[in-house]
Amino acid sequence: MNKLLFTLALLVSFSSFGQTAKEYSQSGYGKSQNGDYKGAISDYNKAIELDPNDADAYYNRGTIKGRDLKDYKGAISDYNKAIKLDPNYAIAYYNRGTIKGRDLKNDYKGAISDFTKAIELDPNYAGAYYNRALVKEDLKDYKGAISDYNKAIELDPNYAIAYYNRGTIKGRDLKDYKGAISDYNKAIELDPNDADAYSNRGNAKVLIGDLTGACSDWKKAANLGDTNAAAKWVANQCN
Repeated sequence: MNKLLFTLALLVSFSSFGQTAKEYSQSGYGKSQNGDYKGAISDYNKAIELDPNDADAYYNRGTIKGRDLKDYKGAISDYNKAIKLDPNYAIAYYNRGTIKGRDLKNDYKGAISDFTKAIELDPNYAGAYYNRALVKEDLKDYKGAISDYNKAIELDPNYAIAYYNRGTIKGRDLKDYKGAISDYNKAIELDPNDADAYSNRGNAKVLIGDLTGACSDWKKAANLGDTNAAAKWVANQCN
């Protein structure tokens, strides 16, 4: 099981007085934080009506559509407009790519293009490398995915899920079981309650002949709540 990263943060703007576009945007932000997504959309609609060139308003409206209302096509339309108004809007490219690659799953090349543009605009964007790796993995470009996970980890050495996913490719697809174990070791060091990492590390250990170590990991995964694969392995192979 691979773990996804989908960051859709709203950008808040402030205004001092008057029913201005920025005040509507501020109101929309507040409503979204309180779970009133339709009210927030309405406020952003008014903000855009008053200021059609406000890229942030399109971005925030798109974020609510995609993250909260699952209106992915509407979200992409708003991100398109935000990017048209501000071609250097790295997080808009990132979020649009995430929807293309994760939610719609119908435009992997477009997703890669968006993540690549986000990286071009912000070379230290670890999340963009991570999500581009996920798409490359879906396309079975395992070496390309490993390369992107490497870069994400270089930029953020505490990126536990990047270690986990890199380990999964190494073990499941490249049969590099020792490399997989090393990555799961790091993922567990960073997140000691990751049942999936223990379960997968156990799977890799049994493939190098370490049944004792595998059983220990499967038992730990089961104790952490993995009631499926790990529990079955324990029942079938462990004392």
